[in-house]
Amino acid sequence: MKEENENVPKKGWRRILGKKWFFPAVYLTIAALLLTGVLWYQNLDNQVPEATEESETELDSDFITGNNPVGFDEDSEAVMEQQEVLKMPVSEESQSEIVTKFYDYNADSEDQLQALVLYNNKYYQSKGVDVASADGEAFDVTAALSGTVIEVKEDPLLGNVIKMEHQNDITTYYASLEEVLVEVDAEVKQGDVIGSAGQNLFGQASGTHVHFEVRKQDEPVNPENYFNQPVSQVEAPNKSEDNTEQEMDESETDAVEEEDGTEGDAEEGTSGENTESSAAMANA
Repeated sequence: MKEENENVPKKGWRRILGKKWFFPAVYLTIAALLLTGVLWYQNLDNQVPEATEESETELDSDFITGNNPVGFDEDSEAVMEQQEVLKMPVSEESQSEIVTKFYDYNADSEDQLQALVLYNNKYYQSKGVDVASADGEAFDVTAALSGTVIEVKEDPLLGNVIKMEHQNDITTYYASLEEVLVEVDAEVKQGDVIGSAGQNLFGQASGTHVHFEVRKQDEPVNPENYFNQPVSQVEAPNKSEDNTEQEMDESETDAVEEEDGTEGDAEEGTSGENTESSAAMANA
């Protein structure tokens, strides 16, 4: 009797396993569970990018509408602008060359000679650089920095002159321009074409060129020292250095003019105007 009861469950499972629908039903059940798991996982994975896209959309909306969730304000914008680097006032630097240098009292004698401008039998120390194209042809003059045009004028010695004002108390001058393409109060971006190179009476030896000056607190600085450097690095020269340079001015200039047989005229020249910019720009 006991043995008969034990055989009942075994026979029941055998009958179930013997059914044709049993194994397909098992396979379908397992497949349904797997499919459910895959769909659940994909749905969970899709929810993460949606949340990220929503956050990015909100952030972009804040910038567009002027909200300030991340502390981006006008001060931050000003700091970014201060990181603009000083560029040569030409669109193709590789096709240009500096034909007259800035007169630097710490430079060697060869560079100092290249920084003297002979006009009317008198030597003047250049307070900027003359830039010309390698082929001597005219070229577009571009803004070395973003800023505001504060003066446009025609000078009998220097040709057309543009003066621009920038941040950090910096001003730039562009002289010997054949054509001027900007007006006073115009807002100019770095690299914008503001005119074309030409010739003038004062820098005849430089041919077709642009005379370019950089000033910090209205004191001329050597542009070559700051090309491709952040504008925040431009520093005004020390007053003590200026006084020393003025004392050295006459003796050094007279020595050069003495070699050319123009010493008498040079003494008058060195006691008067000493730079291309002071000849006309200083009267601005």
